[in-house]
Amino acid sequence: MLKVLKFGGTSVGTLERIQNVATIIKKIKDDGHDVIAVVSAMSGETNKLIEYAESYSKMPAPSEMDMLLSSGERVTSALLSIALNEAGYSAISMSGGRAGIVTDERHTKARIEYIDTKNMKESIAEGKVVVVAGFQGVTQKGRVTTLGRGGSDLTAVAIAGAIEADVCEIYTDVDGIYTTDPRIEPKAKKLDKISYDEMLELASLGAKVLQNRSVEMAKKLNVNLISRSSFTPEVEGTLITKEENIMEQPIVSGIALDKNQVRVGMYGVTDRPGIASYIFTALADANINVDMIVQTVAVDGKTSLDFTIPTTDLEICKTIMHKFEDEVEKFDYNEKICKVSIVGVGMKSHTGVASKAFTALANENINIRIISTSEIKISVIVEEKYAELAVRALHDAYDLDK
Repeated sequence: MLKVLKFGGTSVGTLERIQNVATIIKKIKDDGHDVIAVVSAMSGETNKLIEYAESYSKMPAPSEMDMLLSSGERVTSALLSIALNEAGYSAISMSGGRAGIVTDERHTKARIEYIDTKNMKESIAEGKVVVVAGFQGVTQKGRVTTLGRGGSDLTAVAIAGAIEADVCEIYTDVDGIYTTDPRIEPKAKKLDKISYDEMLELASLGAKVLQNRSVEMAKKLNVNLISRSSFTPEVEGTLITKEENIMEQPIVSGIALDKNQVRVGMYGVTDRPGIASYIFTALADANINVDMIVQTVAVDGKTSLDFTIPTTDLEICKTIMHKFEDEVEKFDYNEKICKVSIVGVGMKSHTGVASKAFTALANENINIRIISTSEIKISVIVEEKYAELAVRALHDAYDLDK
């Protein structure tokens, strides 16, 4: 079996932890598997390098930043390779370029164009463990690029797809995907399996175990992903796979909570064709990600609009709203809200999922401000003070602790 393993910054954060990763790899090699390990920079290392650059320039050239930041992962890959070789396991470290990862020329946010797996395949054929520096590649002209946030996960998934690995295991400090955040609901259960689509919903709703981009790529390349912990490697992780590979599809797989939300209210809006387009185009042009939108029926030529945006976009949103002062009687910004969502592919074929959620919240006297649904998700906006209570009530309602 060929396994691609990815170890994040906390998993390789110290020399002892790199030694621990070497032990995990040795065990997998002893079980007769081939291994490609993709590593992040040691935790805190990238921030340190950014500080170094900023001591000279507030706006360093992106191409130079890529050259600088890619060094963090190369350090880890070389150290891990040295540790493995010392333990008697033949290993070779490779930069992204040496591993054949070719990207476009968008420095600091490059996209992988293709992977030439020749060097990796040759080393695997020689029985070596290949240790690849994550988060980076090279352009056609050989310039170093980096892949942006979550880049090492992307490297691992892309390599697994290109080399047709049997599985891609993402090691973090959490031992899998849970039905909800165990810090909020101690009865949360670890899932054995979850579909790509459910994982994408949970990731976009604030479950920070896996990056959206890497799950999207895994779905596209049909790579079986496993999320597991480098601190408890004996614990089976969660498999993220195609819906067809999950026999017993639960109605609801997980509950997500996102506190990074602001509700923007626009009241007494002039009700004319194109007004919504006018408002939301202005927000889109400012790169503000609008999430839930509710428009009420017009009365006397006026209507109301409510929508939610990330808290981080609030100030820029207020600036944009000034443009519409002639069209709107009143603006309202409510930061004391949160979004609670239930996610599950089983919703497609079951009735009564929404009514059960609304009943559970009503029983706790939690008032719902906005509701939004999709095929496999129901999201509600409630007051932030009820955030944890709402999560626990919904977790109970769907018996997710069973």
